Order: sequence, then C-alpha cells, then structure tokens
Amino acid sequence: MSKVKITADTVCDLSEELKQRYDISTIPLYVSKGGETFRDGLEITQNEVFAHYRTTGKLCSTAAINIDDFSRFFQEQLKDCDELIIITISSEFSSCYQNACIAAEDFEGVYVVDSRNLSTGEGLVAVAAAKLAQQGLPAGEIVTRLQQDIIPKVDASFFVANVEYLHKGGRCSSIAALGANLLKLRPCIDVIDGKMKVTKKYRGGMEKCMKEYVKDRLTDMAYDDELIFVTHTCTDDFAKLTAEEVKKNGKFKEIAITEAGCTVACHCGEDTLGILFIRK
Repeated sequence: MSKVKITADTVCDLSEELKQRYDISTIPLYVSKGGETFRDGLEITQNEVFAHYRTTGKLCSTAAINIDDFSRFFQEQLKDCDELIIITISSEFSSCYQNACIAAEDFEGVYVVDSRNLSTGEGLVAVAAAKLAQQGLPAGEIVTRLQQDIIPKVDASFFVANVEYLHKGGRCSSIAALGANLLKLRPCIDVIDGKMKVTKKYRGGMEKCMKEYVKDRLTDMAYDDELIFVTHTCTDDFAKLTAEEVKKNGKFKEIAITEAGCTVACHCGEDTLGILFIRK
C-alpha cells in the first residue's frame, strides 16, 4: 500500500496540534511589511500585521507561493511518501493553485486540489483528505472524494466587525465603510463557489452580533458533526465565548478554535470571526 502525504498552503490556518495529529505539512505564502518580505506563519505574526497598520496606517500585502518554492517543497515531501496531495487556497483568490499545478508537472504522484475556499474552509478539506489517507485510500480516489463530497459542502463564513481593512484593500467603498461604521454594521461574508460575497449585515455590539451570527449559521442546518472551526482575529476570550455559543446552538464532537494566519489577517483585519464546518 502506497503512503499518501497530505499538504496545504498556510492559508489553511490549521493549528500546530491539528497538523501534527493528521500529519499535514504546510508551505507558506509571503507577507510584505514596510518593504520587507516574510514567510507567513514562520517569520511574522498576526499581531505584527495589526501593529504595522496601527502604527503606519498602511496594510501589509500578501504574495502567492511561487513555482520554485512548490518544486522544492514537493521534492522534500516526496522523500517520505509515494504520493502527495497539496490543498491550496481558492484559485479565485490567489495564483497558488496555478503555480502548484505547473510545479507538479515535473513530478510523478503529485495531485493539486483547489479547495475553492480559504482559511479553515481550506483546513476542513485538508483534514478530510488526511482522514481518507489514514484509511489507506490512494491519492486519486482521495482527490475524487474531496471534489465530489467535501469541497462543495464546506460552509465558510466570517463576520467582519471592522471594515477598515476591507476599505483600505479596495474591497469596500469609502461611503459604504463610513455608513457601516456610523451604523455599527458588521457584514457577514460567505465563501460561495470560491468567491467572497456579502450575504448579511449585523448591527450592534460584537457579542450581540456574534450570537445572532452563530444562531443564523447553525439553526435548521444539517451538518457533519465531526468538526467545526471557530477562526478569528479577536481576543482569545471572545473566541472562547463564541465556542460556548456554538455548543448552545449545535452538536459537534470537536470545536477547534484557531487564529487566522497572517495572509487572512492582512485582508480581513482585527475583530473578524468565522465558524466553518461541512454541511451534509
């Protein structure tokens, strides 16, 4: 039986504990801050991204993994496995998928999967792949199952308490940002078919909006009860409060709290919160 290794880019936002549990290796994207470039998750932290904006008023920027990086990564990973699957951020958001496909052409047994998602939406795909690999399935069959049974059912959404980053990044007009701030509107963004779309706007304080958001996402929803992510750029206490609210509104075997990585933080800003799971 061949050994299948599951890998992903760092946008998957999986904790170190989950990566170790499921033997998932990651390859970093790049974050630029003040003219310097850093590897996401290795050389820069979420707090440093936010501190840079608070100090300078300028956003950090992100860059995709290049072809050479993917090639070196594949070569290293293939030393310990027969087949390799790389899960990437949606091709609608980044050129990581395209670059990984080009790099994979030089290797046998490397499969590239477009998660059609980001953050732990991508992480859910990676964990599902790892579980299938643990069952002994070959890479080709794992990829087929991901594309048919997992990726279309990932429910990924975030509510954004502070629209400054969306505005500065060109994803929200000045008038819309001003209106949102004045009215305390907090947009909910869904990832639909690999793209982000505002589906609802919450109004009021963070805790009130969070409770409404969690209830909206889980009420009358049929879901796989194995795992749900609470992914955030909030305080740890608020993330734990959200997890408690998830317990009240849903029944999941595992609620995993994860901080959004630097790539996601660069675009969504502080006080962003998401719950992500797989629908039935």
